[in-house]
Amino acid sequence: MKKADRRKLPFALIIFIALALGIVTGIIFAAAGHPEIASSYIKPFGTIFLNLIKWIVTPLVFFSIMAGVISMRDIKKVGSIGLKTVLYYLVTTAFAITIVLIVANLFKGLFPVLQTSELSYDPPESTRFMDVLVDIFPSNFFRPFMEANMLQIIVASLFIGFGLLMLKQKKDIDLRPVDTLNDLFMKVMEMIVKLSPVGVFCLIAPVIAENGPEVLGSLAGVLLVAYIGYFFHMVAVYSAAVRLGARISPLKFFKEMLPAILFAFSSASSVGTLPINEECAEKLGADKSITSFVLPLGATINMDGTAIYQGVCCIFIATCFGIDLTFSQMMTIVLTATVSSIGTAGAPGAGMVMLAMVLQSVGLPVEGIALVAGVDRIFDMGRTTVNITGDASCAIVVSALEKRKLRKRGEGSAPEAEE
Repeated sequence: MKKADRRKLPFALIIFIALALGIVTGIIFAAAGHPEIASSYIKPFGTIFLNLIKWIVTPLVFFSIMAGVISMRDIKKVGSIGLKTVLYYLVTTAFAITIVLIVANLFKGLFPVLQTSELSYDPPESTRFMDVLVDIFPSNFFRPFMEANMLQIIVASLFIGFGLLMLKQKKDIDLRPVDTLNDLFMKVMEMIVKLSPVGVFCLIAPVIAENGPEVLGSLAGVLLVAYIGYFFHMVAVYSAAVRLGARISPLKFFKEMLPAILFAFSSASSVGTLPINEECAEKLGADKSITSFVLPLGATINMDGTAIYQGVCCIFIATCFGIDLTFSQMMTIVLTATVSSIGTAGAPGAGMVMLAMVLQSVGLPVEGIALVAGVDRIFDMGRTTVNITGDASCAIVVSALEKRKLRKRGEGSAPEAEE
């Protein structure tokens, strides 16, 4: 039995091998001049994998947040944790976009001034803030699930969770069915996640085959700057957060986070990475009741990676059009990207809509999105990795803060409660 355990490869290594094989396969198809083979015969299996994740994610988020609210047993505690979580996400997003604007301006020389007269891009309809606010609250019980509207699902689960807590105070009702349903959907998700090496291979191979070295070469500068921003933000901000907030070594943090990081990089889906992310965060000391609340919320509103992507693309597009951004325009980008990150769906490609909004806020031509649209998936893989790592760091830090608060209360009344 022990020999079998020794031979068993770590799940993170299996995902990494699948990722590497997918990249090699994509390069082979691209070099052979037949990317359509990867698109026609490999990509469908990746799509099936993503469809299974999309199918299970809505009930998983709904019951996970509801179970998290109920496990806290106190609406005030939910409010306290929710406030810490939102503040953490907003502060790290502001850091992300500020850092990347500095990095992008330092590497501005890598961006060429292009002939942009033939560029075209149809921007999405602009949405007023009040419309976004109204749209957060569902008008139909079933529609959020049908449309996979994560913000509406989160609001619905919070209201029902609060309602059950208030009902529990008046009547002795059994709330275990909520935990049972949460465990059920988590178990189904675990079954799907076991297929992730196959899913990773089938998702990454077509991306490499379709984009090819030519497209990557022409946009190497902006991709390099974006990934420098991703890497620097993760190493600097999240390392400092877990070290100062939870007293955890950054090396230990990234080592334990590796399975979630690899899966997020391949799938480009924050919500799809939830179960693996929750497992990694709990191994690092995060409380289950907090991860079940903070991580689904973060998958919807914490978009540090998306903010970095928006900052780099704004500088890149401005340079390509021969435009020099002023300091006030850069500050507008910081504010707009931070606020617009709330509501960006945790699914592949959603950052394009937010980029259009940020470009419009500083008067940059929206058709410049056509410059980066061809390799958006490659940007997306990196920004999703940043997003889920930020979610986990938040869950770990908030858990540590809550544990310290409980210890202080215990020290004031009963010294033995310090354990």
